[in-house]
Amino acid sequence: MTSVTDQLHTIADYCRYGATLFNQAELFYGHGSDNAFSDAHTLVMYALSLPAEVNSSLMNCRLVETEKEFVLALFNRRVEEQIPVAYITNIAYFSQLPFYVDERVLIPRSPFGELIEQQFSPYIAANKPPKRILDLCTGSGCIAIACASNFSDAEVDAVDLSIDALNVAQINIENHGLSEQVIPIQSDVFSGVEGQVYDLIVTNPPYVDQQDIDSLPAEYLHEPEMGLGCGADGLDIVRKILAEGAKHLTEDGLLFCEVGNSEVHVKALYPDIPFTWLTFERGGHGVFMLTKSQLVAYAASFVAALK
Repeated sequence: MTSVTDQLHTIADYCRYGATLFNQAELFYGHGSDNAFSDAHTLVMYALSLPAEVNSSLMNCRLVETEKEFVLALFNRRVEEQIPVAYITNIAYFSQLPFYVDERVLIPRSPFGELIEQQFSPYIAANKPPKRILDLCTGSGCIAIACASNFSDAEVDAVDLSIDALNVAQINIENHGLSEQVIPIQSDVFSGVEGQVYDLIVTNPPYVDQQDIDSLPAEYLHEPEMGLGCGADGLDIVRKILAEGAKHLTEDGLLFCEVGNSEVHVKALYPDIPFTWLTFERGGHGVFMLTKSQLVAYAASFVAALK
């Protein structure tokens, strides 16, 4: 009986075959790619220790038997375990930067990447870059590190409740040579940074509501649950951020917060608050901005929502 490896020979063959397998398995894509071919291509190039982008002529290069077997083993993990590709390769990209990831942290996919690359324009003037930045719920550290890379003179605190997440963030901080600029801190929301103020707070907290948690595709079950859900409406931590954020911002400070699909819950909970909802050219939604003065002006509403 002819085996698969007898019939498939080139890089292109295995990329095509993997895409077919993944489509037949009806896998979910939402962790850095949006289609089966992209996942297959990433796994093939990883198995062969090749960069993602290669000359098209290399796609016709033939694999040796051990390489074929390794590729097929990776394909099998993707199908049988329904595990996101980034957890297989331990590599994810955010704001055009590479990050180490494993199942201790969420896979980076926030639209904040686009905003950071634009240095938060037009909300932050180019001649007034932030001197102190807080990345709240840092996870892998991707937002903190991207901010540090785009604001080279800024001090960045990267906080998270999870020690596991902070250990991954530390790996990425060291990999990017930013140990003097980005400081990981264990903190339950603001508890670990009491008395500290920042020009910019960026936060991608857990925000998935319970209804969405109960219907997530299998791929998401590999991610730490504490990084996804947070109460019936997903806003338990967001409430605290809004109620306590003002005292951690400088007078001209800004808060940027991602709430994803829970945008609908934010609008229902705070119908009178003039949130600035951002739009993104590369996709993504559910990110709002508030100024320090707005957080102060509506403090009573934010505190009332805690009860």
